[in-house]
Amino acid sequence: MGDTVQQFFAVKAKIAAAEQEAGREAGAVTLVAVSKTFDALDIQPVIEAGQRVFGENRVQEAQGKWPALKKAFPDIELHLIGPLQSNKAREAVALFDVIETIDRDKIAAELAKEIARQGRAPKLYVQVNTGSEPQKAGIEPREAVAFVRRCREVHGLAIEGLMCIPPADENPGPHFALLKKMAREAGAAKLSMGMSGDYETAIAFGATSVRVGSAIFGNR
Repeated sequence: MGDTVQQFFAVKAKIAAAEQEAGREAGAVTLVAVSKTFDALDIQPVIEAGQRVFGENRVQEAQGKWPALKKAFPDIELHLIGPLQSNKAREAVALFDVIETIDRDKIAAELAKEIARQGRAPKLYVQVNTGSEPQKAGIEPREAVAFVRRCREVHGLAIEGLMCIPPADENPGPHFALLKKMAREAGAAKLSMGMSGDYETAIAFGATSVRVGSAIFGNR
């Protein structure tokens, strides 16, 4: 068994332990294995070990490897977890099953248009910039709940979750707590939060999915 597969099982075990520790149901948290920068040969052993949910940062990179993998394993669920440019909305709707990074009206409008045109409805999350970092994508926290409402009422999008990436140098707990509070206010059931360094903390704060890359695949 290769290192990657061993690391995958180790992450799964830690998720299960964190669920138990937090008094949550077994299987309450979905592992999104972040396969960005890794090619199909690196990813396939993890698929064969039973993983079916993957995350990619870039539409173009995902287009290069996932259509063939999805054909071979039709039950794969692919998440877009990187910033989405409006000119890539068509490709994103065609390829991804979940788009986690809606953060402005222009993207919401483009996605609505493509969903109607393609008759394909990926699950949709709003990304919140909980640390208000200028270099990061995501809607400002004070605008998030109103933006979710606008996505639903103006653009007709069925937003089901919120996503965040806390600042690297801060305790992630308060950011996860803030996202959970906003999700409750916005009536969004899903919380995508927690990465390789802090996913166990995120589970304690109510994450429904965690995005783990380097702890499974190593650093590229």
